[in-house]
Amino acid sequence: MPGAKSAARTQEGEVLITEALITKRNLTFPADEDLSEKIFHSLDELETVRLDREGITSIGNLEGLRNIHSLYLQSNKIQRIENLSCITSLRFLSLAGNQIRQVENLLDLQYLQFLDLSENLIEMLKLDELPQSLLILNLCGNPCTNKNGYRKMVIGALPLLLDLDKQPILERWTSDEEDKSSDEEEEFPEMNGPFCAERGFFKDLEQELQQHQGRRQQAALAEHSSRMETQPVLTELPALTELPLLPPVPMAGDSNPVVPAEPEKESVPKATSSTRTTTSTKKPVPTSQKSSVRARKEAPAATAPSTSKTTTKRSTK
Repeated sequence: MPGAKSAARTQEGEVLITEALITKRNLTFPADEDLSEKIFHSLDELETVRLDREGITSIGNLEGLRNIHSLYLQSNKIQRIENLSCITSLRFLSLAGNQIRQVENLLDLQYLQFLDLSENLIEMLKLDELPQSLLILNLCGNPCTNKNGYRKMVIGALPLLLDLDKQPILERWTSDEEDKSSDEEEEFPEMNGPFCAERGFFKDLEQELQQHQGRRQQAALAEHSSRMETQPVLTELPALTELPLLPPVPMAGDSNPVVPAEPEKESVPKATSSTRTTTSTKKPVPTSQKSSVRARKEAPAATAPSTSKTTTKRSTK
C-alpha cells in the first residue's frame, strides 16, 4: 500500500504509528472489500496490538485503540514515552530495546501491571513517574541499575511490586502468606491458645454422659417391653397326661394277650358283652371252665397297672 508508506514516514528517517500499519500487523481483510468503516470498527475492538520491529521512532495516533490491554513496541527506535494517556485500560506495555532515556508520562495508566523497559538508555530513574499498580518491572540493561541501593529504592517505592528485573521479591511473597495466616487467626481466635477449661467442667461433663447413658437404657427397655406386648400369644398345649396312649405291642413268647389301658367304664361293657355272647350260646359250660372264666375276669384288674407301665415305657422308646 503506497499510501501507508507515505503516511508512516513524514520526514526522512522518521516512522510514525498509523492506522494502516496497525491494520497491516493486526487485521486481515480480503483485497476486494471496502475497509472504510470496518477498519475503524475493528480497531476499536482490538485488545492486543503488536507493532514491534517496525522502526517506529515516536509513539502517537493511538486514539482509536480504546480497548486494548496489551501493547508491544519493543525493538524499535522510540526515544520518548508519550501519547499513552488515551489508553487508560492498558495493562501490559513492552518498550524494551529502544532508545528511551527517562521514565515519564506513565501515571495516567492506573491499571498498568507489566512494564518492560529493559535495554534502553535510562541513567536517572524517577521513581515517582512509575505507576503504583505495577506488579512486574524490568529495567535490565539500563545504567540506573548499577547504582548503590537501586533495588531497595525501587521496592520501597512500589508497594505492590512482586518481580524486579526477572527476580522475585521474596519478602513480598512471605509477607502475603503471613497476612493470610493472620487473617485466619482473626477469623478463629479461639484456636490460637491452648485449651482451657473452667472449674467443674469435667464433673459436669461426666454427669451429662451418665444422664445420656441412663436415657439410652430406658429407651432400650421401653422398646423391649413394647416388642414383648406385640408378640402373638401361643395357644396352650394339652398336658402330656391327657394325650391318648398308643396300643401296646405284644411281645414274643407272651401267651396272654395284652389288655390296653382303658378306663374302667369302657372295660366293663366289654366284659358284659362277652358274657352276653357266652350266655347267648345254648351250649352248656362246665363248672371248671366257669371258674377259669372268673379268674380271667379278675386278672385284668390286677394286671392293669403293670401293663400301663409297660405301655408308657414302650411309648417313650
